[in-house]
Amino acid sequence: MSTPRTVLVIGGGAAGNATAVLLRRAGLTVDLIEARDDWNATAGSGITLQGNALRVLRELGVWEQVQASGFGFGSVGITAPDGTVLHVSEDLRTGGDDLPATVGMQRPRLQQILIDAVRTSGATVRLGTTVEILGQDADGVSVRFSDGGEGRYDLVVAADGLGSATRAAIGIADRPEPTGMAIWRVAAPRPAGVTRTDLAYGGPAYIAGYCPTSDTTLYAYVVEANRDRPSIPPESYAREMRRLASAYGGFWPEITEHITDPARVNYTWFDRLLVEGSWHRGRVVLVGDAAHCCPPTLAQGAALSLEDAWVLTQLLTAADTWDDALLQAYYERRIARVRPVVEASVQIGRWQLDGVREADVPGLMGRTMTMLRELP
Repeated sequence: MSTPRTVLVIGGGAAGNATAVLLRRAGLTVDLIEARDDWNATAGSGITLQGNALRVLRELGVWEQVQASGFGFGSVGITAPDGTVLHVSEDLRTGGDDLPATVGMQRPRLQQILIDAVRTSGATVRLGTTVEILGQDADGVSVRFSDGGEGRYDLVVAADGLGSATRAAIGIADRPEPTGMAIWRVAAPRPAGVTRTDLAYGGPAYIAGYCPTSDTTLYAYVVEANRDRPSIPPESYAREMRRLASAYGGFWPEITEHITDPARVNYTWFDRLLVEGSWHRGRVVLVGDAAHCCPPTLAQGAALSLEDAWVLTQLLTAADTWDDALLQAYYERRIARVRPVVEASVQIGRWQLDGVREADVPGLMGRTMTMLRELP
């Protein structure tokens, strides 16, 4: 019996970190490289984690830390731009009845929890490092790194994100495409009355929403049509977000008064990516945003990435031989779940861009989330 034992993980985001932890738990030798010197430990404002993401975080052994660091809730409110609550719906517990429907938390805190889990797992980590050359043969992958080092691996897992250099290097031509929307995000103190996500549709933005991320913090966001980013001076970010947010009532005035530091405001376009056919070439396989990305209208980006890591490692650790059939089975299992989420996320945004007022946004959300209750 011959079982490959050495894996290189490229990228230290949610998918890469989860893959490294799960493979190390199975006894495999894992090297993880990350292009950023700081391992993206401070990037981002907040993140919404629904039950199917929490299920994987529990498998990673970090659920208790996530639970203690975040803010759990079980409903979502729809409001008018003036803050009037129009409807409150109970969220589906997509991770099972023993987990909350949703946990909001600060993204840097989640990243630090995952970083600590990778360190504890015993994976070898090299920061500020990228791949310069990938050379494949029937038995493995030879790699030359940007720091001059070299390695030989039975498998390479590409978790290097939306702009994945590995995806291009192995001949997959798919590229992310903008959907026409962009989002302003900021972390801020949490008003005492904010105990769930509320979403306002309409007003000067397509969506204005917020999510509690701890007992004292939240992250807030407004979604508008995308603009040429170089035309927006970075020093104006707080002013631009405050201008949009100031049209909303309810808790927004209290939130808006804290949007003062442009360095703490993030502006990002919505993108769509779905690699079709297979997510591997030879012994290099894509996970997470390198294979798929959807706009955050369903808050499933991180969840799908974590699920990729879980499914791939389950298949790898259960198999005696790693071959094309195994990696294609990974793709077939994931694409059936990922495609409808990507399509639904894009469709919700398209309805808003087109001003389709009779669109069944709650119905599409509900149907998609019901599907996610099943194991990935």
